[in-house]
Amino acid sequence: MQHFSRKLFGLLFVLTLLVSACGGGTTVSGENVPETESAQPVENEAGVSGDLVIYSGRSESLIQPVLDAFQAKHPTVKILLKSGSNSELANALIEEQANPQADVFVTTEIFTIQNLYQQGLFASYRPAGADSLPPEFIGPDDSWIGLTRRARVIIYNTELVSAEEAPTSIFDLTDPKWKGQIAAAGSTNGGMQAQVAAMRQLLGDVDTQEWLAGLMANDVTFFGGHTDVRKAVGAGEFKIGLVNHYYYYLQQAEGSPVGIVFPDQGEGGIGLISNATSAAIVKGAKNVPAAQAFLDFLISEEGQKLFAELNYEYPLLPGVALKEGVQPLDGFRLADVNVAEAALDFNGTLDLMEAIGLP
Repeated sequence: MQHFSRKLFGLLFVLTLLVSACGGGTTVSGENVPETESAQPVENEAGVSGDLVIYSGRSESLIQPVLDAFQAKHPTVKILLKSGSNSELANALIEEQANPQADVFVTTEIFTIQNLYQQGLFASYRPAGADSLPPEFIGPDDSWIGLTRRARVIIYNTELVSAEEAPTSIFDLTDPKWKGQIAAAGSTNGGMQAQVAAMRQLLGDVDTQEWLAGLMANDVTFFGGHTDVRKAVGAGEFKIGLVNHYYYYLQQAEGSPVGIVFPDQGEGGIGLISNATSAAIVKGAKNVPAAQAFLDFLISEEGQKLFAELNYEYPLLPGVALKEGVQPLDGFRLADVNVAEAALDFNGTLDLMEAIGLP
């Protein structure tokens, strides 16, 4: 636990977060959110009620419509939302372990949730419908459940780079022709951490470290998160960006001249690396029935459709339609890696990034 806290989180922020988690600074579901068709109150289907405290690494604007739809089915549940980065909230869960304040943790990747599972932070629960999901996205001992898949892609500014010129592999990002012209998320970002973990499983530590060293030698600019990356590429500040796929669609929706490459599809390529959002019930949660009903909803057809429509994500539940314009993953070759298993060696991945000095 000391290793986790030292490398990923700041204690001063934790102290602040703990105060807010126990008192003020909480957002009640439904405040300042536009009405949606699904937000009309109906009969409380499962008879659950009371306060449901959710710690969410997803941004509030993206998770709030999902909360509204759940609350429409369970109008006597009062949802209290604490939004923040995955690392900040994970550190709060660790500090609160003796007296849990959250009922549910929702994260944007598997890397953090696997580490918290290893520390015994979650209660076992297998949501209704879980058997329909890919088994690699169900946590050990039913400790967490995957929600949506996210692919690691390359975006480029189409006014600065033609489709023919764009890199076709993540290994092209170390080519000196792109020196100083690439943006990516840094070592504290869960998406980058999960990618490095996957590459370690695919390639081993030596080749993965060599790739990271190549990025640094190529003067890649590392940001704290992918939003900064996609906006910088969209604005033409950088030609190339390494992001999760939906950031391309978000930037495109803002009218920016961006293109997308699903990399490493050629002969001998490693295939497309992907990650998944996930959720878990906190061990010692004060409202277990509502927490279980919430996880059931997240992987239901309605919940999965919301994720697809709101954020261009790939639902894990088969048969749920993608948002119009999103390229289906079945047209690409995926990397032969189990990201959930790769994420279990949390310390090894952080050690490798620290050894290379990745910002």
